[in-house]
Amino acid sequence: MPRTPAGLILAEQGPPSPRRRRVVRVFVAALVLVVAAAGWVGVRTILASLSPEACWTTSPSARVEVTPEQAGNAATISAVAVSRGLSSRATTIAIATALQESKLRNLRYGDRDSVGLFQQRPSQGWGTVEQILDPVYASNAFYNKLVKVKDYLTRPLTEVAQEVQRSGAPAAYAQHEDEAQALAAALTGAAPATLVCRLDPPSAVPAAKDLRAAITNEFGTPTAGSGGTVTVAAEGATAWALASWAVAHADARGVTRVEVGGRTWSRSDPQTWQSTPSGRQDTVTITLVTGL
Repeated sequence: MPRTPAGLILAEQGPPSPRRRRVVRVFVAALVLVVAAAGWVGVRTILASLSPEACWTTSPSARVEVTPEQAGNAATISAVAVSRGLSSRATTIAIATALQESKLRNLRYGDRDSVGLFQQRPSQGWGTVEQILDPVYASNAFYNKLVKVKDYLTRPLTEVAQEVQRSGAPAAYAQHEDEAQALAAALTGAAPATLVCRLDPPSAVPAAKDLRAAITNEFGTPTAGSGGTVTVAAEGATAWALASWAVAHADARGVTRVEVGGRTWSRSDPQTWQSTPSGRQDTVTITLVTGL
């Protein structure tokens, strides 16, 4: 055997065996996959930090950006109006009010005993704290008073909102009218395919029955479906209201895809509603994540 300058004996070096070459190739391939996966996770983390979750209206003349939480609350306010047969103007007034009172967040605190989306006060007869913290109850309570305001559809928004709320800042609601109008148009279906959301990957697998119960609770509409798919029979503006509601609630409800009227929004390509000509015109189809 050859000796090194220090006198150490080395084993004779021969060509590697076929088995050893295979082991090396497998090891190298696995190492490349691990490095690539780690790199992709790093890239996704960086992209997520640069592009936080958001929902927005896509009309160039009225782009409004909100968080998924705000979008979901606005969608519930709108759904209650749709279920009651109220106009997009009523929805605009309600959303503008919630923007001013809570920034469209379901707050558990506020001035004195005020709570919820509209900062309604139990001591002023709006209901119990538990009731007011239910966005559907709170929205119905707001509309119950709104529809009693004379000429509420034609009078200035801030005047009407003040008659309902009795706020200490009666002129404050007007500043939110434009953004509320854009959100209301998208969420009531008056402006189809104008609400999208950019979201992180789902963190949990939702139950389809919970989504179906929420739709029935907010819209008063029966649903169908099986597995990770929920379908709702609807047409026209109502169909688009349901579809936009599903997008607005996609983050909380684990929605990955919404199809309606020949258009599709997908969580994997969220910037716009893509054309799908083969889609049904009388059904909203909502697909949920079924595995992580």
